[in-house]
Amino acid sequence: MSNRVLYLLGCAAPPVRYVDRAIRDARARGWDVCLGLTPTAAGWLAGRLPELAGETGHPVRVAHRLPGASDGWPPADVSAVAPATLNTVNAVALGLTPTWVAAHACEALGKRRPLIVMPCVNSAYASHPQFDRSVATLRDAGTRVLLGGPDGFVPNRPGEGRPEEYPWHLVFEAAEAAR
Repeated sequence: MSNRVLYLLGCAAPPVRYVDRAIRDARARGWDVCLGLTPTAAGWLAGRLPELAGETGHPVRVAHRLPGASDGWPPADVSAVAPATLNTVNAVALGLTPTWVAAHACEALGKRRPLIVMPCVNSAYASHPQFDRSVATLRDAGTRVLLGGPDGFVPNRPGEGRPEEYPWHLVFEAAEAAR
């Protein structure tokens, strides 16, 4: 097992259905992966959670743990929220913690730990005025936001997504650079 730990934190966007591929890719790159999911994403993957835990060697985390309880995860070198929904991008930028994923990202920001966010939003969501403000806030706080151009997710028109083509590799390349 690697000594480099990546917290891969997925939200309920269509690419999360392919997170097993991302886990295998990250592990092939030498990362020890811990998978966290928003409650909705966990619901989408409910029948596969044991398989995903087996793939990572760690329990899949969805909810806050009780104070003082161990979560069985090693400390992260890098945390990556991918795919990140409009809701989670805005929540983290505003300091809101409605899910464990958002709470972890907010804490990583506050502790100045490496944080990568790669949104998965369609062009309608991306055109919401709060989204640009949230992306700018996260970047100003030191978060690597992978959005647009060759080094980030490019929003598509509603209904024209190709979730199986989500560029997970960009997350892992950014994680290497952040470490």
